[in-house]
Amino acid sequence: MMKIKVLVICFFMALLSTKVFAVGDVQAGKAKAAICAACHGQNGNSVNPIWPKLAGQHAFYIEKELHDFQKQKRVDPSMAPMVAGLSAVDIENLAAYFASLPSTVEAASADKIKLGEKLYRAGKVDNGLPACIACHGPNGAGSAPARFPRIGGQHAAYLSKALKDFKAETRNNDHQAMMRDIAGRMSNKEIEAVSSYISGLH
Repeated sequence: MMKIKVLVICFFMALLSTKVFAVGDVQAGKAKAAICAACHGQNGNSVNPIWPKLAGQHAFYIEKELHDFQKQKRVDPSMAPMVAGLSAVDIENLAAYFASLPSTVEAASADKIKLGEKLYRAGKVDNGLPACIACHGPNGAGSAPARFPRIGGQHAAYLSKALKDFKAETRNNDHQAMMRDIAGRMSNKEIEAVSSYISGLH
């Protein structure tokens, strides 16, 4: 049932086209992004694996998350002061800038590839866990028209934390609780395996 629900949501969200592509000013975003570099890197590729890479992420997703931080729909002590003074235009510009940058790719851990690939590409039949590929695509690029974020090449540590936060419901800004449902069907071992596998996708 969960697999059907995910596929239906993916289909209908793919029909949406409002404000999908970056409309901000890349150069203005670059200037504004100087304060972001300490955590997210000079080129949007963070060095510390607990902080997400923003380079190459779809602009709509960066905008959504920054607005969610501002509205406290997503809570993080380090992000709260960073977003406090941003205007809607600042956010559009930052999103356009980071979306324009090339993202680096990580290397999946050899001991996690088999399980991670199985979960990503086939899900898990016995508890209705859908395959990640259904929404995020074969290389983890996501879909701007369908409004699914890029996850391929992201740090495994960050992905694992995000999934565990969804599982614990300490993060709840996902559309229709879809990621909370999905993460809730996974063990921590499975989360770590699929996160490692995704980090090597490109």
